[in-house]
Amino acid sequence: MKMRRREEKQKDNIQLYENRELSWLKFNMRVLEEAQSRAVPLGERLTFLSIFQSNLDEFFMVRVGALEDQKLLPYEIRDNKTKMTVKEQLKAIYSGVETLNTIKDNTYKKMILEMKKQGIHMADFKMLSKGEQAYLEKYFMKEIVPLLSPMIVGRKQPFPFLKSGDIYALAVLETRSEKQKLGIIPCGGSVFPRLIPIPSAPNTFLLSEEVILQFLSKIYKGYKVTERTLLRVTRNADIDMDKVYDEDLDYRDHMEEVLKQRKKLAPVRLEITGGISSETLQRFCEYADLSKAYVYVSKSPLELSFLRQLRALFRGNEAMFYTHRVPQQSPGLNRTEPLIPQVLKQDVLLAYPYESIRPFLQLLSEAARDSGVVSIRMTLYRLAKNSKVIESLIEAAENGKQVDVLVELKARFDEANNIEWSRRLEEAGCHVVYGVDGLKVHSKLCLITRKEGNEIQYITQIGTGNYNENTAHAYTDLSLMTARQEIGEEVLHVFQAILLGYVVEDCGHLLVAPRCLQNKILAMIEEEIVCAKKGEPAYIGIKINSLTDKKIINKLIEASRAGVQTDMIIRGINCLRSGIAGKTDHIHVVSIVGRFLEHSRIYIFGTGKKERIYISSADFMTRNTLRRIEVAAPVYDQSLKERIRKMFQIMLADTAKGRIQQPDGSYCLPKAEGEAFDSQEYFYEEAYRAVKNGPSS
Repeated sequence: MKMRRREEKQKDNIQLYENRELSWLKFNMRVLEEAQSRAVPLGERLTFLSIFQSNLDEFFMVRVGALEDQKLLPYEIRDNKTKMTVKEQLKAIYSGVETLNTIKDNTYKKMILEMKKQGIHMADFKMLSKGEQAYLEKYFMKEIVPLLSPMIVGRKQPFPFLKSGDIYALAVLETRSEKQKLGIIPCGGSVFPRLIPIPSAPNTFLLSEEVILQFLSKIYKGYKVTERTLLRVTRNADIDMDKVYDEDLDYRDHMEEVLKQRKKLAPVRLEITGGISSETLQRFCEYADLSKAYVYVSKSPLELSFLRQLRALFRGNEAMFYTHRVPQQSPGLNRTEPLIPQVLKQDVLLAYPYESIRPFLQLLSEAARDSGVVSIRMTLYRLAKNSKVIESLIEAAENGKQVDVLVELKARFDEANNIEWSRRLEEAGCHVVYGVDGLKVHSKLCLITRKEGNEIQYITQIGTGNYNENTAHAYTDLSLMTARQEIGEEVLHVFQAILLGYVVEDCGHLLVAPRCLQNKILAMIEEEIVCAKKGEPAYIGIKINSLTDKKIINKLIEASRAGVQTDMIIRGINCLRSGIAGKTDHIHVVSIVGRFLEHSRIYIFGTGKKERIYISSADFMTRNTLRRIEVAAPVYDQSLKERIRKMFQIMLADTAKGRIQQPDGSYCLPKAEGEAFDSQEYFYEEAYRAVKNGPSS
């Protein structure tokens, strides 16, 4: 009886959780909904569809790749929340992606029709006139054929290595004297344009891979092409960098070797455009070492980045795009005066992309030249291509200042860029380190140390996002600049720990993962539980990208049962189901997917005088709370606390892009009375008003 009750309770509790991978698929569906929405201008919808596909590519490379690796282990691994096995998760993923792909194909088809109404055409070769087909044949023979590298798979021709993400044409070749062979032609690369214009029809294009597919017989002369398709392989990119560590290489050289290995990992997905038999597909899968379960037939192009090129053709038609916006100057700063004295006088909060990143760049530039500055310490995760941050750090080092820089070489898919940046910094005389063994450094910290007479001053910047001038125009992030001594001293402690290869055990003001962030979050939730049980006001407000940490999830469930009102804004993965009667009905979850990528992290605990507000680099994922160096900083300035609290409440009120999680784990937009309220548009309007009205407003 007790065992049955325990099993029933466990089954009951499982309903409170969502599988991480399936939750991510729901997030990407929300991105796809933006590509479908008639409320979104067509040019922007093209971008959302392209983002949907690139998101899915990365999901297969990283998450599906990791599950495929786990499947090879001699023991069974289960999701610690839903108890799904690896095989069950993969089966659910492949089924879920099948559904998403069908919606994606239909969305693309509708977009093509809408673009046609706007005078832009994606042609069907079979529907072209004979003259247009003849033109394409001449173009193919002159401009494309000399650049192709056709291959045949046979007894003396081994099956080629197919690059992840590239498009290939596959042909079944026959002659009277020989058995069937497979012909493979790479269609990707940048050696010829992806979009081929048709001169007789303005703004009419055909994709280069479709032209190649049509004229395969011109390449494989002497063969009869009996079947043909386009295909694209996605390879596993999840590689354990520590397991493949070579002690004979320095860490940067090791990372370069890792990048080479990543390109050769096993395939986890095959996309084809149809047109081949089941037998041919099986034969190809055997060559490529793929299961047919990994195969998807697509009715839309296999790679959608060309949509951004089509988007550019709408330039000049304002109705096709969002209203043009430019990041504004922070009204709390005087742009004509130096930044260092202003930050020494008061705390400053910048909210990207509504406010410009320039004040921070100016602060860094001033520090590089300020005779009172003795050192600059900084963590770098992802950077812009032509980074002003790097320029200032190099200038500071050349001016004789001590510059300590943590460059995270394991920033996924930015490793090559960061390797190159680390070399440039070292060449300029900066002291470059790569973090702590076994931990990724994800915190966004900058510490400027000044000496004014006998006084040591710290100017600290703590952010929720990267030091990247490009993403500062597209991601919502918060950046706190403060001269508070107590914050500066603790940030110095964090940097010293990183430089010496150990982790911070405790802090009085900051929350620092992996040792003193999760435990303090749990403790603050517990404090709200105690308040609720006493009948006192209790509140938790969280804005993050993802929630997967089971300890935090369980504590939030406990808080809900105690009556603690909890509001969460979670853009992406969310493994907690809210709104379940008697269990999570005091938890309200909103996911905002809109024009700008919601990236800022905010933690709010308590109300009134007990209220504590933090901004952070950390999501509530186990990888962030226990396997990375992350920092959350308290906001002490009352006016800034009020501003963040107001921002949080405004985001919760979003009825245009703020989808509400339902008890079954699905998400839907709330019914709005009158015009839907878009929080991102509100914040931009507010930024414009603040500049127009001046600091006194």
